[in-house]
Amino acid sequence: MRFMMIVKADQVTEAGTLPTRQDLEVMGKYNETLQKAGVMVDGVGLQASSKGARVAFVDGKPQVTDGPFPETKELIAGYWIIEVASKAEAIEWAKKVPFDRLPNHGRVPELELRQVFAEDDFKDVQ
Repeated sequence: MRFMMIVKADQVTEAGTLPTRQDLEVMGKYNETLQKAGVMVDGVGLQASSKGARVAFVDGKPQVTDGPFPETKELIAGYWIIEVASKAEAIEWAKKVPFDRLPNHGRVPELELRQVFAEDDFKDVQ
């Protein structure tokens, strides 16, 4: 089973504040732990939405809106994709993200776990 561990964006990440070298080392060690355990498939941090765009298809026609986007609760700041045996195992890995060793700037760091579709999930689709 693959799960995406989504790091929710907030005012700090949307401000484009870069992590410190110490922050990068802390997260690097966590990533190394995921890799050594053989569960990490991918993982990246995302730049602020001010550097992005949204493409909506209104009546089938694309409409582009440049960032930034006002609702940070709807945005993501980064993610990991992990391959594990169960949702419970994915939750255990999420609990180990070292947010307790990073400055929180008055925010509550939040992750969302979402299972990724696998090819077998579509075997009965006609």
